[in-house]
Amino acid sequence: MQTLSVSFVSAQETDASCGGAAVSCDIVKAVNEYGTLDRWSVREVKESGIIGGKVSQLFEFYGDQEVVRTREPYVAPEGYLWRTNNVLAVVAGVTKTSNTVYPEKRGDGYCARLETHMESVKVMGMINMDVTCQGAFFIGSLEEPIRDTKAPMTKVMYGVPFEGRPSALVFDYKADVGHEVIRGTGFSPKKEMGYPDYPMVFMMLQKRWEEADGSVHALRVGSAIYRFDESVPEWVDGFRLDVAYGDITGEPFYRDYMGLKTDPETAFYTVNSEGKKVLVEEDGWASADDEPNWLILTFLASSQPAFYGGVGNILWLDNIRIE
Repeated sequence: MQTLSVSFVSAQETDASCGGAAVSCDIVKAVNEYGTLDRWSVREVKESGIIGGKVSQLFEFYGDQEVVRTREPYVAPEGYLWRTNNVLAVVAGVTKTSNTVYPEKRGDGYCARLETHMESVKVMGMINMDVTCQGAFFIGSLEEPIRDTKAPMTKVMYGVPFEGRPSALVFDYKADVGHEVIRGTGFSPKKEMGYPDYPMVFMMLQKRWEEADGSVHALRVGSAIYRFDESVPEWVDGFRLDVAYGDITGEPFYRDYMGLKTDPETAFYTVNSEGKKVLVEEDGWASADDEPNWLILTFLASSQPAFYGGVGNILWLDNIRIE
């Protein structure tokens, strides 16, 4: 576990105003406002009759317990930067939902429960699919409806433009982790992989640029990355994950999973100036005093690639703040 960059703070200590450019200050305030996780909305979607026609719920943490019955694609409200991976899919004309992030009561308010679980779709003689779904929420956007399961990382645009140098990510959590990874792609029988899986959180700051050929490159400016390697049954409040700037590979807390994002199965994608989705090629580490122009913040119930995960992993989160 990462230990050297973790500490605990009271709620009062995280109330300092954000620094940096005005736009980025607004981003921090927007992230922190919804990070209380006390306001939720619900989309109720009737799935296709061929797979049972049940009414399913898709949750997002804005609004005031608002319920909307719709099959229309998701549109983020003004000022809301978060996105869960609770999603509507329409594949070959069949409407299906996937929900892995749920509201759960905590005291007088709510927290979020992120799960890794198996979605099964079975219709006698026609459909027999088992898909491993990882709970996630992040700053950014997710295309909807999902039309296929090809190249899943290209369907998520992680992060927002950002200037500034945050000092830490602060949140409350508890966790049930270490469940066995099951591969469930939907196109082959599910398979137990024989090794455990753990939730993760990462806040990364990048310095991005686009080349003349349309490719997008980045240097890693700041890193705040943590893997939940142990189950924690009781709430840990004020967990503070410091941002480490520059090359962290020589630090005592460094682990392989904190490295540069270069594997296309887990690396980030973006839309370039020509409107094309391209891989963000993270070429190296920036100097410790460099300035970023992009912020990525993601919580995951699994640290595995898409369609793999520790089925049974649960990560509870509350009071998320960028400090």
